[in-house]
Amino acid sequence: MKSTTILAVKRYGKVAIAGDGQITFQNTILKNSARKVRRMYNGRVIAGFAGAAADALALFDRLEGKLQEHQGNLLRACVELAKEWRTERALRQLEALLVVSDGKQLLVVSGTGDVIEPDDDVVGIGSGGPYALAAAKALIKYTDLDAQKIAEEAIKIASSICIYTNDQLYIETIEGSD
Repeated sequence: MKSTTILAVKRYGKVAIAGDGQITFQNTILKNSARKVRRMYNGRVIAGFAGAAADALALFDRLEGKLQEHQGNLLRACVELAKEWRTERALRQLEALLVVSDGKQLLVVSGTGDVIEPDDDVVGIGSGGPYALAAAKALIKYTDLDAQKIAEEAIKIASSICIYTNDQLYIETIEGSD
């Protein structure tokens, strides 16, 4: 996925999902302040997306429905979404990745049927995701910063390297447990 950076960090009983605000089309920056991270399910779940915005918004709507259907069970809702995404012809065309958390679990959901919980409580997606992920891993290892500050600083580092990432950040946090 090109043209965005989403980073999720779980630390000290909180999860932070941060996204940059840049939208690009080919070689042109179209917008600097897009919001790619949002709350859902009455504020009890946070999610970020990388990929085509319209596709991601359609997936957010589907995930919201699955969360309602499964009374907020995040893992079950994500598995059901991934199954539909992979098997329904219209959904298979959607190009996006989602990172979601309820404060306890941190998951990546893809159209290939993947629902992945990262081993080390940090994940980056999008074109700047690997840069932000590397920065976040270093900050986790060598500092006592909380999840929100790590996400913020890591995306700022990514924005200094990746041309598809800017430093206009949107961050949502949610309480959970380690």
